[in-house]
Amino acid sequence: MSEARGIPVGAEVPDFSLTTYDPVADDFGSVSLEQLKSDGKWSILFFYPADFTFV
Repeated sequence: MSEARGIPVGAEVPDFSLTTYDPVADDFGSVSLEQLKSDGKWSILFFYPADFTFV
């Protein structure tokens, strides 16, 4: 079994990309942390385990 790893509070988050869904366009896309930073946008990351519903 692998050891759980995390990012300490206050540490910089490494770049990542996510698949997204835009209900207005009714299409999937992607977004990366690097893209959000370059656009000057704030990001909030949260994790809710064991629930696969849209939030």
